[in-house]
Amino acid sequence: MLDGFQKTATRTGEIRNAPGKSPRKILVLFGTRPEAIKLAPVIFELKKHKSFQTVVASSSQHTNLLAPVLEIFKIKVDYDLDVMTPNQTPNTVGAKVLEKLDAVLADEKPDVILVQGDTTTAFAGAFAAFNRKIKIGHIEAGLRSGNLLSPFPEEANRRLISQLATFHFCATDGNKRNLTAENINEKTIFVCGNTVVDALHFILKNKKPSAKIKKLLAETHGLKRILLTTHRRESFGDAMAENLETLRDFVFKNKDVAVIFPVHPNPNVRTATEKILANRERTFLLEPLDYADFAALMKAAWLIVSDSGGVQEEAPSLGKPLLVLRENTERPEAIETGIARLVGGNLKRFLEENYADESWINSVGKIANPFGDGTAAKQIVDILSQIFNAKAQSREDAKNNMKVGNLKV
Repeated sequence: MLDGFQKTATRTGEIRNAPGKSPRKILVLFGTRPEAIKLAPVIFELKKHKSFQTVVASSSQHTNLLAPVLEIFKIKVDYDLDVMTPNQTPNTVGAKVLEKLDAVLADEKPDVILVQGDTTTAFAGAFAAFNRKIKIGHIEAGLRSGNLLSPFPEEANRRLISQLATFHFCATDGNKRNLTAENINEKTIFVCGNTVVDALHFILKNKKPSAKIKKLLAETHGLKRILLTTHRRESFGDAMAENLETLRDFVFKNKDVAVIFPVHPNPNVRTATEKILANRERTFLLEPLDYADFAALMKAAWLIVSDSGGVQEEAPSLGKPLLVLRENTERPEAIETGIARLVGGNLKRFLEENYADESWINSVGKIANPFGDGTAAKQIVDILSQIFNAKAQSREDAKNNMKVGNLKV
């Protein structure tokens, strides 16, 4: 084991090998709230599988946002890399994850590391595994916006992970086509749906909103609720201020509209929000919510306005109309099916048009979810099991062939 391990990561749990045949070791890495939500169903499925030993590592790229997710999904973290610092940059996060995770990989020697999406944690985790010749499974692979700088730095992260990954688990056929266009071996690509659908189904079935959210829903009963989320780096500054001002004016003008905004803790978001939306009528600014409360607000929304990637997958799962606060999207399926619309810099026009004519808003609930049926995690784990069983069988066949070849007839 590692000497002085506390300097690199905090070991929070004991991991026991399954009895009998030695299981394959899978290390699951996340660091942000969305990653944990999307990997929770995968962790559930892995732990049900006797042929896998599951190790869970968190970079804690998010801290306050991450803790409620771990609680609600009952995820036990075995290694906490604890990289979070105030005003951290992607380079700071990446460097710390590389250093601290490397010690974990050296100690645990996993057969595969699973990373999700396009965060700095995901890229650094994939890079650390690559440097130790550990197989990499990339969940939510193949997303592409076509613009390396938007979203930033996520588009670059996801492209780089694709060059390192051994297995690519895609949500859609379109994601698969993106990878094959980049000459990724088609035999390593698997279309499974998106695991956020699994997570959302679990939450809606098993968790109830808090008393605080129930009270808020009662207070806004009869109003057209706009659920807002915005936090991406490319939204900071003038773009975010303009969108917040547009929503402020729209709510003021239309007395049957309310905006509900769980405010991201990033200082860039908080400062703009306090300046523009604080103490406004029918404007509810909330602290970050646990996933059950956020799911309840999505389900109760008249309209969702967001720059989030995950919300572009969650809104279709709930049949909710979505205005995407971005110039482009790596999830064109949401746009192509008609569930979401790209706003760019035209939020005012989109709000006013759909307030005047609600035909689009009322039609979205009838559109099938392009991101899967809620079985993505099981498919991913089954595929991993098949891959390792096939390799084990191949090795066994090779041994038998050698034995037969050595027989003297």
